[in-house]
Formats: sequence, structure tokens, C-alpha cells
Amino acid sequence: MGPWLVVGLGNPGPRYAGNRHNVGQMVLDVLARRVGGTFTQHKARARVLDTRLGFLPGGVPGPRVVLAKPDTYMNVSGGPVFALAAFFDVPTERLLVVHDELDLPPDTLRLKRGGGEGGHNGLKSVSQAFGAKDYLRLRIGIGRPPGRQDPADYVLRDFPISERPDLAVTLEEAADAVEDVVTLGIEKAQLRLHTATE
Repeated sequence: MGPWLVVGLGNPGPRYAGNRHNVGQMVLDVLARRVGGTFTQHKARARVLDTRLGFLPGGVPGPRVVLAKPDTYMNVSGGPVFALAAFFDVPTERLLVVHDELDLPPDTLRLKRGGGEGGHNGLKSVSQAFGAKDYLRLRIGIGRPPGRQDPADYVLRDFPISERPDLAVTLEEAADAVEDVVTLGIEKAQLRLHTATE
């Protein structure tokens, strides 16, 4: 069986690194730290880390997973994701996209397969590139902007210092959920995640 492709959506470069919109890439950084790996440049316009995640019964190392952070802006990230899936021969059922979600309260995690994009330009680009929406998503709640603040401005702001302790916990829980998806499958991972957070 081929590898999984786990994509953290975000915008490239240090200017955007701490933005709410980049929380998907932050989760991949946690996973990279856990395996002691570093991302390297790939010709598909992305930084990738080809590794194994988690453990199977008996302490056997988990499945092969390609962690990927597109080097393009969010709204055109579908191209690199599609190119990586083709390069590593990953079908959509083994593609997991990790992304921020305005429609969930902060620090809320939800796993799902398919569905709409909810106005998320990164998801729109991925769905368009694949001509399909049946890939897996790990949605990380960032909440709605306060008052009349424009959602586009809100997602491009860094997490404030007051939120960072909770964010650190959420990133670890999200990394756990990614490991569960690739080692246990989506149904068991959903059950574990959603039961724990209700």
C-alpha cells in the first residue's frame, strides 16, 4: 500500500508563519518535531518530509506518510497538492488536508471526509485541482472575528499571546489526530477525537 499525503495549508514565508490561516502548517511542524525530521524542497512547489507516523500494534512503526507544506499562496495550493499526489501515487482517500476553520470555536478539532469548502480558498483550490471533494479534512477551529472585523483580515493576523498556551495544546491534539487517521483509519480516529472533545 502506498503512502499517505498529509497537507498543512497556509501561506509561505515568515510574514505569515504565525497567522491563524497557517495553523495547518503549524500542525505539520509538530509532527516533524515528533519524528525528528526536517522539510526539504520538492519540485512540486512544496516542502516535504517523507517519514513514518505513529505506531501499529506490537510497536511496529506506523505507515509511510508524506508531510507537505505548499510553497504557494493559499488560494492556489491545489496545484502543488495535486502534483504531490501524482508524484507519490496517493489516491484521494489517503489525502488528509489540515486547515483552519472559521465556523468552529477556537481550539475545536473535527475530522471529516468530503463536504463543502465553507468559503475556504485553500480547500476550494484543492477540490478544483482534484475535481473531487472526497478527501479527508482535519478542521481546526479559529472562531469568527470579533465585532465587524473582516474575516480576511482576521485569518491573516497572528494568534495573540493570550491564546498561544491553548494553541500549543490544540496543535499537539491535532497532531495526535493525524497519527490516529493514518494508523487507525478515519472512523476510529473520528470516534476517538470527537468523543474526547464532547
